[in-house]
Amino acid sequence: MEKNEGEVRVSSGTRMEKKDEAAILLLHSGILYKLVSLAAVVVIWQLAADSYNSELLLPTPWRTAEAFVFAVRDVDTLWNLLLTLQRVLTGFGIALFIGMSLGFITGSSMVAMQLVDPVVGTLRQVPVMAWVPLTIVWFGLGDGPTVFLIAIVGVFPVLLNTVAGVQSISKNYFYAARTMGAGSWSLFKDVMVPAALPDILTGMRLAVSAGWMSVI
Repeated sequence: MEKNEGEVRVSSGTRMEKKDEAAILLLHSGILYKLVSLAAVVVIWQLAADSYNSELLLPTPWRTAEAFVFAVRDVDTLWNLLLTLQRVLTGFGIALFIGMSLGFITGSSMVAMQLVDPVVGTLRQVPVMAWVPLTIVWFGLGDGPTVFLIAIVGVFPVLLNTVAGVQSISKNYFYAARTMGAGSWSLFKDVMVPAALPDILTGMRLAVSAGWMSVI
């Protein structure tokens, strides 16, 4: 009997330890904070919806969830979502190609930097909505204006972050590569691209976010 009681205590203590470890893991991973934030948003949303008492102005979280499930099952909604995704990816691809190409050139050449910087600095100041009438005139109705807007807002984060990544590379890497007989192409693919990749990925993330926000 004493042995069984001891075994019960050990197993009970083991379960307690596992629960504590799971709680600590949940806390350190940040999942707990996210769940608390999500619950707070839902509660505030529900209270605001109750105060408005109008599903037209502010539907409840439950009604919104029902509408989301309906939209996921609706063929037309999914088809429109795929069209939007296609436009975003097309515009992002154009922004990525132009931004990285100009970024590597201007980041490694002071002459190119002096030529490109005034143009980029001027175009960056133009608001997105100011391009809308021009894009409709240039490309007409359809995918053209949307793809252009996504590309124009996405090219600057990619370009600037690529330039920052290239210019932050230590000259010692280039000297070491040249002493080992590396040519221009080897310097580009083995030194510049890997070293600038973290900054390029940051620019890509910003470009995707800007592209989604500019979808019309």
